Amino acid sequence: MARPIGIDLFAGVGGLSLGFEQAGFDVVAAVDIDPIHCAAHKYNFPCTATICRSVAELTGTELRERAGIGQREIDVVMGGAPCQGFSLIGKRAMDDPRNQLVYHFVRMVRELQPKSFVFENVKGLTVGAHKRFLQEIIQAFEDCGYELQLPYKVLNAADYGVPQSRRRLFLMGTRKGSRIPIYPEPSGSATVRQAIGDLPEAEAFPELMHRDWTKTRFGRPSPYAAVLRGKADDPTDFGHGRQFDPTLLTSSMLTAHTDLSRQRFADTAHGATEPVSRFLKLDPDGVCNTLRAGTASDRGAFTSPRPIHPFSPRVITVREAARLHSYPDWFRFHVTKWHGFRQIGNSVPPKLGRAVGSEVMKALGGEAFKPAEVMQLGPDCLLSISMADAARMFGVPGDVIAKRQKPAQKQGDAETGKRRRQEAPLFVEDLFA
Repeated sequence: MARPIGIDLFAGVGGLSLGFEQAGFDVVAAVDIDPIHCAAHKYNFPCTATICRSVAELTGTELRERAGIGQREIDVVMGGAPCQGFSLIGKRAMDDPRNQLVYHFVRMVRELQPKSFVFENVKGLTVGAHKRFLQEIIQAFEDCGYELQLPYKVLNAADYGVPQSRRRLFLMGTRKGSRIPIYPEPSGSATVRQAIGDLPEAEAFPELMHRDWTKTRFGRPSPYAAVLRGKADDPTDFGHGRQFDPTLLTSSMLTAHTDLSRQRFADTAHGATEPVSRFLKLDPDGVCNTLRAGTASDRGAFTSPRPIHPFSPRVITVREAARLHSYPDWFRFHVTKWHGFRQIGNSVPPKLGRAVGSEVMKALGGEAFKPAEVMQLGPDCLLSISMADAARMFGVPGDVIAKRQKPAQKQGDAETGKRRRQEAPLFVEDLFA
């Protein structure tokens, strides 16, 4: 029996892809403009067509071809298009060039005509003058022939078993005359301790200063952690199994701190903000604050504040952030800490995505089931690939994600980039020719 299929637009590393997979869908295509995100998505979802393009440059017909689904009916299109600007009074916000990606999400829904769609975004769209833009988005979906579940809701991941306070707007709709998904009811909570308490102390492994993995033994897991480690079954998870080594601690490269910083971190109370760094020290019996991505390279590549570990005088690792985001341990991120935290901070927590996806499945009348086959993850080189090599692998320009540069650097950087492309290792073409 075939599983219903979905397409993830603005997929990033794949939090929403994983959530909908766990709800019983097969995500046949994922689109993102960032080659580093696409490489990690390809690693974690080897059977999904990873398309490194701007949604603005794709047509529904081309997406179907790239996904290899022909004219098969699509069950759901989901994603979170960035919203960056708002028009002046008297003009439509949908016409603002800075909001073109929202327009193109609606356009893809119109061209693909899926049975349903899920649009997620920041809660800020629901307040103040931004509400007018949100009403335009709703009207645009209705003009495409869809009915939405209204009033819309902002969901907090902490209400759906994720040990993190993270509020996101979700719009859900189906073709007119079809059953509309309802918003999921809260389904429990988890704490920081339950999420990361079984992870070995990363600072006990000097090798984690220069690589992101080590072989080790884990502690006794909570029920929450046992599921993420693959030690216990979750009856609500209908995702494909993945082959991985459960004795490896991955995505755990350490951050170097000065002795003074470490002392300040140690002196900070649980749940309080360290006054110099402004980092929050996690309360082991509470939830994490919202994990944020920081800025992209075209805006300076700044790192967002990272929480302080509840028991060690350091910031958390990418793996600890992933646990706090509800990612399973087989799920990997780019080895560079900046990329790894950016991939997590930009993504929907999978358990929240699963809760929404499960309601979409019910509305479609589908019956979720767990596949018997276990997937083999992609090659590890996808997790350490450079931006230049990732762009070349996907056949996109090396500057598809622009870098913030000083004028004097531009000529030299262009020559360096040309030389790196000429000297790039052959494994990229060998793997994905």
